[in-house]
Amino acid sequence: MFHIAKTAIKNRIKLLSILAFGLVLTVYSQEIQYETKQNIPYYNTAINRADEYRNERCVLDIYYPKDAKDFPTIVWFHGGGLTGGEKEIPEQLIGKGVCIVAVNYRLYPKVKAPLYIDDAAAAVSWVFNNINGLGGDPSLIFVSGHSAGGYLASMIGLDKSWLNKHGIDANSIAGLIPFSGHAITHFTIREERGIPGFQPVVDSLAPLYHVRPDAPPLLLITGDRDLELLGRYEENAYLMRMMKIAGHKETKLYELDGYGHGMTEPAFPLLLKEVQRIIEKKNTDK
Repeated sequence: MFHIAKTAIKNRIKLLSILAFGLVLTVYSQEIQYETKQNIPYYNTAINRADEYRNERCVLDIYYPKDAKDFPTIVWFHGGGLTGGEKEIPEQLIGKGVCIVAVNYRLYPKVKAPLYIDDAAAAVSWVFNNINGLGGDPSLIFVSGHSAGGYLASMIGLDKSWLNKHGIDANSIAGLIPFSGHAITHFTIREERGIPGFQPVVDSLAPLYHVRPDAPPLLLITGDRDLELLGRYEENAYLMRMMKIAGHKETKLYELDGYGHGMTEPAFPLLLKEVQRIIEKKNTDK
């Protein structure tokens, strides 16, 4: 059995340890049955009727433990640079005792910022308002995603204004786990403004702009700094540092050695481990 190895300074996760790491949330039986519901609108009917593209794109799929009670939920935002991609239930999360909510959102160039961020917040608020009806625990809603999806997760979790529009406190999120997400303003948003991708911008549409001590637990996961997209590891390292300076007590950064931007496979076990850690902490604090 390999072990997870981290250097004291870089907190780097070694390849073999990740491949050997598997997790089933022990609070749930492996015999549990699962059900999937597809293409559920997360805006109300009146809003959707007013916009054909929103009606088409703003839907989600739910994969959940049938007849289980108080299960955790992971909201998963797909990647694709805010210009492409489709909702998916990640295979690595199937049968692990958790509910997965896979979200579609509107894309550039059919819409521009911040409408896709609005969509992400609307989807998460729908989960808060509806997961209890399927048996889920609203206090165990985690928000994650890869690349553009990681950016969306960070934005709505750190900038409280997006969920406030829907009457949801972002601090109610149990944990934020973005995979290789931008910490600066997303390159597609910069493209919309005519700014080249190698020119960094940190403004109100950057997760870094919204560092705060009272945010939900934040686990940042990136690929190898030498294989990632330009500066992606360094952005996340700076976000980690500034969160800690701001007084946030639960920010961590994992860098996956040997993996580039498409680092989801070894990251999923870390996501599940973080869900388990927070569940155990919640139970201990009761």
